Amino acid sequence: MATDAIAVTDAGLETVLVFHERLDLPCFAAFPLLDDADGRAAMRRYFDAFVAIADERGLPVVLDTPTWRANADWGVLLGCDAAVLASANAAAVAFVREVADGRADALVEGAIGPRGDGYVVGERMTPDEAQAYHSAQVRSLRDAGADRVSAMTLTYADEAIGVVRAAAAAGIPIVPSFTVETDGRLPDGTGLGDAIALVDAETDGAALAWMVNCAHPDHVAPGLARSSPAVRDRIGALRVNASRRSHAELDAADTLDAGDPVALGADVAALRALVPHVRILGGCCGTDARHVAAIVDAWGAAPTP
Repeated sequence: MATDAIAVTDAGLETVLVFHERLDLPCFAAFPLLDDADGRAAMRRYFDAFVAIADERGLPVVLDTPTWRANADWGVLLGCDAAVLASANAAAVAFVREVADGRADALVEGAIGPRGDGYVVGERMTPDEAQAYHSAQVRSLRDAGADRVSAMTLTYADEAIGVVRAAAAAGIPIVPSFTVETDGRLPDGTGLGDAIALVDAETDGAALAWMVNCAHPDHVAPGLARSSPAVRDRIGALRVNASRRSHAELDAADTLDAGDPVALGADVAALRALVPHVRILGGCCGTDARHVAAIVDAWGAAPTP
């Protein structure tokens, strides 16, 4: 399979835990399960499935820590102070490192989430405020031994500028990621390409690469089409949703829309001509190991741009 050094990453951890494992996740936070034997076992089953996908195809694997909600504001809602959050972030890195089991071709990526909801912009920060806000989690993940960090489901450029600066100050590589609405624009209305170009300009291109996550390929495509080739060349990872529903519809849903894994794989592969430098493929809300396997296989079978 001609994958051009594609790496496998994981999928929709939280939706798998809620809808497949039937676990309760207050605030959609997975990291508290590290303190629960059943929760750890469920997460181990989840991550092992992606390691198996990589092993079966002879590909490297990138595993994200279950820390998307392990930041200060969400910690308050979950009853976790700064010390508890630092310990949780460290425990998450150790857990995923254990899953990686010494593999030379495995990367542990410390997952950072937005200060807000992830689908709604909410209260905005300046870049300086965002850097100050995210620095504690960035440092915790770095100190725990994460190989790099990701910052997923960002909804506006200033927060991305801040978190990229936080990672640069901490000396750890970062892959930031915007989500988009059904029209391919960020939740604040900014064009995907415009937002990436702005962040790169304001951070001297400090991001290792860019990712787009938590949107169906049909929603990502128009954002990519309106972006310049130079911006598209900066996108190195895709983690897509299984559902074509809008963010508002997904927020209101009480059932899982898992879509068709094979069809999703074809939809992601159709983006390859627009983002030829993507090297990491995975899923987001509604996806599981079936979707990621289909995405990786379809991408490998797609014509090289």
